[in-house]
Parts: sequence; C-alpha cells; structure tokens
Amino acid sequence: QVQLVESGGGLVQAGGSLRLSCAASGRTFSSYAMAWFRQTPGRERGFVAAVNWSGDSTYFADSVKGRFTISRDNAKNTVYLQMNSLKPEDTGVYYCAAADRVGWYSTRGLQRGYKYWGQGTQVTVSS
Repeated sequence: QVQLVESGGGLVQAGGSLRLSCAASGRTFSSYAMAWFRQTPGRERGFVAAVNWSGDSTYFADSVKGRFTISRDNAKNTVYLQMNSLKPEDTGVYYCAAADRVGWYSTRGLQRGYKYWGQGTQVTVSS
C-alpha cells in the first residue's frame, strides 16, 4: 500500500515556475514508477510526465516537453515536477500516481497503468 500526498501548487503568472512535490508513504517507494497527471475543467485527466523506479528514464507529454522536468529522490520517498515557462493552459489539478514495475513501459502514459493516486494539488496560471 502506498499513500501519496501532493504539495506545491498555487497561483502563478504566465511565464513563471512552480515545483510540485509528492511524498509517498511506505518503505517500497523505489519499487514504483511515478507519474504526474492533470485534470482541467471539462477534460479527462491527462498524462503529464513519468519517471521509472530508478529515476534514469523520464517521459513527457508533448505539451510540456522542454518546460517541465520530473525527478525523484528515493531516499526521501518523494517525486518532483518542476514546471517552468508556465502557460494558462497548464492550469488544472495535478495528481501524483504510482505504478508497479510490471508492464509499466507499455502503460506509462495511461491512467489505468497506475495503482495509487494522491488527492491532487491545484495549479492556476494567470495570463
């Protein structure tokens, strides 16, 4: 069982930066791949970024490539999403998710590939 708690959301002007954090409970954090998804009003929750269990492979949605980075600190049981050059369309609720290793490479961008979810943190980017 893994519990995930996101933090770091807030209000920022377009062009600004935010860093989201997701703290995980449990002693097996390094066994899970981690990801960030976001949900905007009227849309389904969509993939943003993912990182494998060791932190040496990362993946991004096309809409955030070059602006966002994902990283993890397994010693701190935490995954981060650094968001730069933010745009109003980045506004939404950002969710942290954890996935088992088995089959992850084929489902890393899909909600159904993730077993555990946090409650989300709101990010609002003003124009």
